[in-house]
Amino acid sequence: MGGWVGQVIGAINVVVLVVSLALEAWAFVHALMQKAEAFPAVETLQKGVWLALIGGTMLASLLFYAFGMLFAMIALIAALVYLLDVRPRIREISNGGRSW
Repeated sequence: MGGWVGQVIGAINVVVLVVSLALEAWAFVHALMQKAEAFPAVETLQKGVWLALIGGTMLASLLFYAFGMLFAMIALIAALVYLLDVRPRIREISNGGRSW
């Protein structure tokens, strides 16, 4: 696509990528800071698996951005599953529900 429509679509893709990377970084850092024992306690994947999943998809979305937003969307989904499902359960058992 050329012209201003292509520029708008390109700008939207960049914004989506930046927001996705910020959420993915937050999920990765949070998972990194948690004790490994917390993950089996909330009946989820092991800490290393979450780190590999979030970190790997985040890296793939950066490396393969030129091929489209597929990897960015996969990485965003992985990060959102962690942040919206796993993080609250770990937070609940780790510090009695207080957020950080």
